[in-house]
Amino acid sequence: MTNRKSRLQQSQQQILSLVMIVLLTFCNKVPLVKSVELTFELPDNAKECFHEEIQKNQTATLEFQVVSGGRYDVDVTLESPTGEVIYRQIKTQFDSYQFIAAATGVYAACFSNEFSTFSHKIVYMDFQVGEEQPLPGIEEHATVLTQIETSAQEIHKGLNAILDYQTHHRLREAQGRKRAEDLNERVLWWSLTETVAILIIAIGQVLVLRNFFSDKKPSQMNYPLMK
Repeated sequence: MTNRKSRLQQSQQQILSLVMIVLLTFCNKVPLVKSVELTFELPDNAKECFHEEIQKNQTATLEFQVVSGGRYDVDVTLESPTGEVIYRQIKTQFDSYQFIAAATGVYAACFSNEFSTFSHKIVYMDFQVGEEQPLPGIEEHATVLTQIETSAQEIHKGLNAILDYQTHHRLREAQGRKRAEDLNERVLWWSLTETVAILIIAIGQVLVLRNFFSDKKPSQMNYPLMK
C-alpha cells in the first residue's frame, strides 16, 4: 500500500509540474518575439506603411492576406532601412515572406491600393520579428530532456500550431462570408430588377390588349369621304 501511494503521489506531482510548465509558458514568459498582428482597412487610392525595428542577423516573417474588397488583391513592398526594396508583390491576394535582416534599423512594410479607384480592401497582416522563445528551463538544460519536459515541449509546439491554424481558418471564414454576402446582394438586386421588368411588361401587355378590344366612339372613327 505504501509503494502504491508513493507511486500515485509521484505521478500526480509529474502531471502538476507538466501543467505548471505549460501555464508558465503562455502566461509568464518574457516575449523575445515581437509580433504585429492586425486587420486594417485600406481605402481606394491609398497606401499604408507599418514600421518595425529589426536588429542585424535577426529573423523576421511578413505574412498578409486580403480578406475582402475588389478582386482580393493588393500591392506589397518591404523596404530596408536604406530604402532598398527587398520584397515586392503586385496585385497579390496572400503570401508569406521570411528574411534575415542584413542591417540594424527600421524596416517598412507597405500595402498599396492605389491601382483601385473605388474598391476598399480589408487586409490582415502579421509581422513577426525574432526567434520563438523556448520553454522555461529547456534552453539551459545541459542533460537529456526528461519525458515530462519533452511532452511539455511537444504540447508547446502543438498549441502554437493550433493558434496559427485558428487564425488562418478565421481569415478563410471571414473571406467566405464576405463573398457570400456580396453574392447574396447581387442576387437580390438581380431579382428586384427582374421583378420590375416583369411588372412593366405585364402592365404594357394589359394596356395594349385593352386598346385592341376597346370600343371607339363614332366621333373618333374616320369614315372615307364620299365623292
